[in-house]
Amino acid sequence: MSKGAQWHISSAVVMTKPGSLEPTLASLAQMPGVEVHGHASGKIIVVIEGEGPNVLGDRLHRISLLDGVISANMVFEHVEREENQDVRRTEPT
Repeated sequence: MSKGAQWHISSAVVMTKPGSLEPTLASLAQMPGVEVHGHASGKIIVVIEGEGPNVLGDRLHRISLLDGVISANMVFEHVEREENQDVRRTEPT
């Protein structure tokens, strides 16, 4: 991440139709920047990461369009910002 750059991280809940959980999990596994963190009873918890809110919104929109998905809703978003100060690592030798 370059100085001043931002990295966006969000979580979302994906609801699937009955019988669509496994195919949806397979589709999510193929999406860059998307990680499945749990699933049960047709609900899937995912974390989406990207360089900006547009990337996250696009991925969430693509998830919502997957066959068998009822809804995909963002729950939380966090932005990591690169500090503008020079941070140097010091280790004992």
